[in-house]
Amino acid sequence: MVVKLYGFPSLTCTKTVCCVLEELDVPYEVIIVDIFRGEHKTRAYKTKQPFGLVPYIDDDGFVLYESRAICRYLALQYGGIGKLIPDPADVRKTALFEQAASVEEHNFDRPAYGLVHEEHFKNLWGDEGAVSEEILDHYRSALEAKLEGYEAILSKQKYMAGNEFSLVDIFHLFYGSLVDDAGFNYLRSKEYPNIARSEHSDIEVI
Repeated sequence: MVVKLYGFPSLTCTKTVCCVLEELDVPYEVIIVDIFRGEHKTRAYKTKQPFGLVPYIDDDGFVLYESRAICRYLALQYGGIGKLIPDPADVRKTALFEQAASVEEHNFDRPAYGLVHEEHFKNLWGDEGAVSEEILDHYRSALEAKLEGYEAILSKQKYMAGNEFSLVDIFHLFYGSLVDDAGFNYLRSKEYPNIARSEHSDIEVI
């Protein structure tokens, strides 16, 4: 059985799901949703994803949206327990995983998304004149304020949820890469050696 992934290949959430599918060696097919033509906003599309966003998956008739939920499902369904997600029976490891996942969503994803959207995607889509330095400064400051916390976490353990690689590290991957591509390379700063170390481990995580 092949998992059908409906998304747009250059967008981070679609890339994240693809990465998890690849890590788990799950056969899949990407069905491109043409966001430039508004395909994700059509009535037909919204019967699968009511908010008109990408991606969603169809796994033998089981439809699921929201990339983090998709990744958790794939890990549970396709051999990711102990590889990308803790065994649910290990309550403490699961709690630490969920803690790290919450850190990523609330302390990294939001400012990183703001930076990348303002600097990278507006330029990529030919809207350079609309880039706001005020907005960039806001998100840059917001992300910089979180780096001390990340450094403290990674000074005590190899990865975000402990000493084992997990979905949380994948969740950081693509926005982390785009933040760097957009010229915000303080994530490699000598001031934060453990963040720099994590960036150059087996897979980039920040």
